[in-house]
Amino acid sequence: MGDILFLGHRVPYPPDRGDKIRGFHILKFLAARKRVHLIAFADDTRDMKRKDGLAKLTGNRSIIWRSKSRAKAAIEALMSRKPISLTAFDNASLREAVESILSRHSIDTIYVFSSQMAQYLPARPRQKVIMDFVDVDSAKFASYANQSHGPSSWLMGREARLLLQHERAVAHRADASLFVSEAEARLFRDKTGAERVHVVENGIDTDFFDPTAQFKWIDTTGALIVFTGQMDYRPNIEAVTWFVETILPHIHVRHPGARFAIVGRGPTDAVKALAKQPGVIVTGEVADVRGWIAAASVVVAPLKMARGIQNKVLEAMAMARPVVASTAAAEGIDHARTIRVGATVGEIAEHVIAVLDDPKAAAQMGQEARAQVQQRYSWEARLAPLDAILGISIKAPPRRNVA
Repeated sequence: MGDILFLGHRVPYPPDRGDKIRGFHILKFLAARKRVHLIAFADDTRDMKRKDGLAKLTGNRSIIWRSKSRAKAAIEALMSRKPISLTAFDNASLREAVESILSRHSIDTIYVFSSQMAQYLPARPRQKVIMDFVDVDSAKFASYANQSHGPSSWLMGREARLLLQHERAVAHRADASLFVSEAEARLFRDKTGAERVHVVENGIDTDFFDPTAQFKWIDTTGALIVFTGQMDYRPNIEAVTWFVETILPHIHVRHPGARFAIVGRGPTDAVKALAKQPGVIVTGEVADVRGWIAAASVVVAPLKMARGIQNKVLEAMAMARPVVASTAAAEGIDHARTIRVGATVGEIAEHVIAVLDDPKAAAQMGQEARAQVQQRYSWEARLAPLDAILGISIKAPPRRNVA
């Protein structure tokens, strides 16, 4: 029985953002069954130092620094008729690392995390190929194109078309294509006609995201509305901007002292500027997001565009906090009506106001949300379909991951 090669567009450690959380738990799942070799990019200098945190889960580890600028990637894309998503991740050192692992080790499965990494597959792979698309990225860029104007709209439209061509070609080569929700899988089947498309949902670590766990609490008084996320990510930027400019003023009519905390690393200048608005806090990166979630009177996820399952929503539910989400952010989550969902400015504002008006009902809402997550979204249960997809017996003994 051969080993697994895991190709990742970002080091899946520490599991502190959406893609890294999914990547880490899948890597952990695979490592309990076979020896896994990891080849991945790093775009944070700290991740180059943290890679040893994966030592117990992996055999060989090759972490390649990704420093190519977006401008250079765009020029290469325009010259080569490729999507920027591919040229941004085109790297000779990583390609050499893949060739080295395949030549030195008996690899029977290549697990590709994110479509950007499919360019490193052998031309005619002898190994089983599992392509974890997670979301339909081409659809995301199509949405960007519709929301943009002029050259930006043209560039986003071009990216959507070329990326869809790439996704379709990769899916037809892969033994299995994975998506994080049935909605994403259905969209992909409709757009590409691909077969062998499977759903492997995200889970949540309910032992870590537990309101009774040990973590540093945030001292706060009064109503606190919290949003969490990577704050240089376009959908998150659009979400908090929309909330501050259009939704929060309605909430302040009923709850003038309510504060809105934007919690997450990498806030752009546009996000930082929101802190000038009344009642808005921009924290930047925090050591432990649980303290802010636990302190929240309500957690909001007002995303206009969202793909797959939003970890921020599952985390808040697991922390037993009441959640108000947009229709897009709630899509794909089996929340059993334990969260409030709104489609418009008025609906979202009224939901938040209702939660703030009745703390007792809000607390009950949070407890029911946690119970739903515990029952429905454990990582063990969500990743169970991988055994059949990989063709691994669930009774197979774990392999020690030593080089």
